[in-house]
Formats: sequence, structure tokens, C-alpha cells
Amino acid sequence: MASTQYNVAIIGAGPGGYVAAIRAAQLGAKVAIVEKQYLGGTCLNVGCIPSKAMLHIAEVMHSMETLDE
Repeated sequence: MASTQYNVAIIGAGPGGYVAAIRAAQLGAKVAIVEKQYLGGTCLNVGCIPSKAMLHIAEVMHSMETLDE
């Protein structure tokens, strides 16, 4: 098994983790990210952003349904 060395290990790839990883890489570090699920964390994948998209779609649908009123 090959060994790989990193300068920085980031635990968690949520909003703070992936920003920290990007910044460390910009500064020249070789970065490893350890994440148990999805890059971006809960807010990006199942929380804030997807729910806002669903609310927007519901608002558009409601507007379309009430156009003839």
C-alpha cells in the first residue's frame, strides 16, 4: 500500500471544512479532507439550500395556478 503525506488534515467537509481546505491549498499545503458523508455538509445537501429551492418551486407553482384569478 502506497503512503501519501499531507501538510493539513481537515475533519469535516461542511461550510467551514471545505473553505479551510481551499484556503490551505491556496497557500500551498497538500490537504486531506475526512468526511463521513457528503462534501458541503448538511446545509448544502439536505438542509438550507435544497429546502429553499423547494420553497421557490412551490411559490412558482402557486403563482402559475393563480394566474387566471
